[in-house]
Amino acid sequence: MSSDLATRTLGRDGLAVSALGLGCMGMSQMYGAADRQESIATIHRALDLGVTFLDTSDVYGDGHNEELVGEAISGRRDEVQLATKFSLTHSPDGGMTIDGRSENVRACAEASLRRLGVDVIDLYYQHRVDPTVPIEDTVGAMAELVAQGKVRYLGLSEASAASIRRAVAVHPIAALQSEWSLWTRDLEDTVLGVAREHGIGIVPFSPLGRGFLTGAITSPADFAEDDWRRSHPRFTGEAFAANLRLVDAVRELAAEKGATPGQLALAWVMAQGDDVVPIPGTKRRSYLEENVGAAAVELTGEDLTRLDAIAPPGVAVGGRYANTSYAYGDSPERAG
Repeated sequence: MSSDLATRTLGRDGLAVSALGLGCMGMSQMYGAADRQESIATIHRALDLGVTFLDTSDVYGDGHNEELVGEAISGRRDEVQLATKFSLTHSPDGGMTIDGRSENVRACAEASLRRLGVDVIDLYYQHRVDPTVPIEDTVGAMAELVAQGKVRYLGLSEASAASIRRAVAVHPIAALQSEWSLWTRDLEDTVLGVAREHGIGIVPFSPLGRGFLTGAITSPADFAEDDWRRSHPRFTGEAFAANLRLVDAVRELAAEKGATPGQLALAWVMAQGDDVVPIPGTKRRSYLEENVGAAAVELTGEDLTRLDAIAPPGVAVGGRYANTSYAYGDSPERAG
């Protein structure tokens, strides 16, 4: 039985989801060894706590994550708002390739439905915009999936303002998934206003700064050997030391609020609007329960002003990604 965690609505067509979601990527890749049993237990605990908005992608673990999520929600499908994505594949150089062609949209959707073991995907994102394919073509193919009853709502991830404007001319977009946290505030420049102009909900990924804002990471040695953060610009060298100062300031305010640093960071994201639903990722029940506690942290106007001073846009030292192919597929037009 689910708890009474509040719900929020994404988009103008009424996609109601839990006010906090669960990012499932780390259960299959990027953050050290995976533990299937604990991952499934974490998803079950999320549902019990009312965290029913689950986020995955066909590229996470090259399909492994969708299979894992599908196994975990078997028998509980009616409790879940299920989001997945398409368009990215791993390339031999360690980066990513993007494919927004109509035929790829259809093929990826069918494969995701099969791996997830479901008849319909609640929210289907284009994971990155393909700069070589008109977004009208991609979203047009996604809209066909809605008409066929295979997808309920459409989303974009890391899309530019220009791409958002073009996409909504084809079909309503319920959600924009982009990185947003106290140390990544690029979204606020232009994209956030355009999304809200079109009634698009915001789904921030990495709202805890890839775990850094929890205060649990004090040295690069805290990462497992196969943890991708070891090569991440913000987690190496002088950038690491500089960014620790931000965490120290967050920790101080969190202590005053009787919260953990991670809870304060999540509460800040949730306080940015009722159209904002962050999806912190974890593969452990203990961290999930801590994250859910953020919903009870109330930030005053003074608190928000202090946090803006502590973490103004651009505060983080180092880029978002070591390999730029992970970033904006349509970055040349992002400011448009």
